[in-house]
Amino acid sequence: MADAAAIATGVVKRFAPDAPPALDGVGIEILPGKMTGLVGPDGAGKTTLIRIIAGLIEPDAGEVIVGGRPALDADRSQLGYMPQRFGLYEDLTVRENLDLYAELRGLSHDEREERFGKLLDFTDLKRFQQRLAGKLSGGMKQKLGLACALVRAPKLLLLDEPGVGVDPVSRRELWAMVRDLAGEGIGVLWSTAYLDEAEQCDTVFLLSEGRLLHSGPPRDLTATMQGRIVRLDVPEKARRATLRQALDHPAIEDGTVQGDSIRLMLRPDTKAPEAQAIGGEPGRKLRKAEPRFEDAFIDLLGGGPKGTSELAEHYPLIPETGEAAIEARGLTKRFGDFTAARDVSFRVGRGQVFGLLGPNGAGKSTTFKMLCGLLTPSEGTGSVAGNDLRTASADARQSLGYMAQKFSLYGDLSVRQNLDFFAGAYGLSGSDAKQAIERAIEIFHLERYLKDNSGGLPLGYKQRLALACAVLHEPPVLFLDEPTSGVDPIVRREFWTHINGLVEKGVTVLVTTHFMEEAEYCDRIALIYRAEQIATGTPDELKAQVGRPDATMEDAFIALIEASDRAREAEAA
Repeated sequence: MADAAAIATGVVKRFAPDAPPALDGVGIEILPGKMTGLVGPDGAGKTTLIRIIAGLIEPDAGEVIVGGRPALDADRSQLGYMPQRFGLYEDLTVRENLDLYAELRGLSHDEREERFGKLLDFTDLKRFQQRLAGKLSGGMKQKLGLACALVRAPKLLLLDEPGVGVDPVSRRELWAMVRDLAGEGIGVLWSTAYLDEAEQCDTVFLLSEGRLLHSGPPRDLTATMQGRIVRLDVPEKARRATLRQALDHPAIEDGTVQGDSIRLMLRPDTKAPEAQAIGGEPGRKLRKAEPRFEDAFIDLLGGGPKGTSELAEHYPLIPETGEAAIEARGLTKRFGDFTAARDVSFRVGRGQVFGLLGPNGAGKSTTFKMLCGLLTPSEGTGSVAGNDLRTASADARQSLGYMAQKFSLYGDLSVRQNLDFFAGAYGLSGSDAKQAIERAIEIFHLERYLKDNSGGLPLGYKQRLALACAVLHEPPVLFLDEPTSGVDPIVRREFWTHINGLVEKGVTVLVTTHFMEEAEYCDRIALIYRAEQIATGTPDELKAQVGRPDATMEDAFIALIEASDRAREAEAA
């Protein structure tokens, strides 16, 4: 116990006398020099546990020791804490935020220059000292949050989902930074929804509904899945339908698209079905694959959703018109002398998923907003469902459902009130509105939260509510801007079950994502970097450019960005 940076034993926390416990007898140990992962579905109790360890709230029962002292009396100068939501002052510059945290942490003026210099070099923020924090990209915001947590070198660093909303390049950089800190002897607790990050931790604690389900090295849990993971090669055009059919088979507990195949988890003590029984082509066979930590996580929580989407089952078939469902023609947007998007062009047919990928600040959301009619292009034009953005923007907006990158519903309204409001905003009334709302409540499992203000919902339910509002009027086109950012893998699968089902009904989807495995579901992808469209093609075409048969979408993402940087450097030389 004396060697631990922090240790919690039998922690219980309720937020109301008659409420189920947010934490129910949880124990955790964070060792110096080690990366400790904290994972679990939305609402599992991760943030509550971190806040208790940080001494921000008091447990109802149990003991929490930090640095040898009770958490509420611990030496705060030895603790670094980075909350889940960006907690800095957006109207202060990078340097001003650092100065503020130095004042709060009692760092003398003599110590600041040396400490700030190290932190700014460490996070590569030296070039941005005078930029307002609110104007930083998602990745840079997280790096600034980390720098502020490290203003005084701590012995314990608590990071609550630092990778949420951060692109793969920035996420790798952030992970490398924190791993280096652990190498200096700091005890790190890293809460995450990205299970590839959890897989790299020294020890993982897995929470669900306030209870601890597993603790130990991630490889120990992964090893329990040996023999239960299989792959089936499927032609690109058939992957969506084959995955749906496979997930509805009683022998299959979970599945995803992975490269040129679908990857499936068998139920315990179940024989693998024949490939043809789950939609495979004649002659194809299931072959064994290596398990991952995410497989064990999904299994421990009871498996993923079925393949058939209830939302899609109730959705009307979108007729083929012969026109592009979404088209961008030379879209450019300038804000003063800053160009946020330059000459973006693509065409998306009915019943396709088109992905916009790129680092934070690349111009994806700007392109989105131009096509939604929320921003007027500086140059170029586009159309949605046959409606020109410049001449029929109101009709274009009525033809689409939009889910913003940040939760954009009314936080002070209840779930029911938000549904009522958006039904009216989309022109639904009377029995049509009532039926649409009741169906959304059932499909997205919102019953228990109907009277709660939407701003206080767990993140997964916020995202469910946002998608429910976007599809109330059954639009033929959906714009989804990072719809699964920060949610756990099961909710992520649930979302893609709905998206894939809607696409089979003829709905067209434009989506951005930082989860590269989600990009595999796209029919085509445009990669945007530094406001420019640097590559366009199918997932297989983009991966082929890496030059390795085993390349992943993350490999392709990073390789194409690095190639673009080299081309810029050569051009400038």
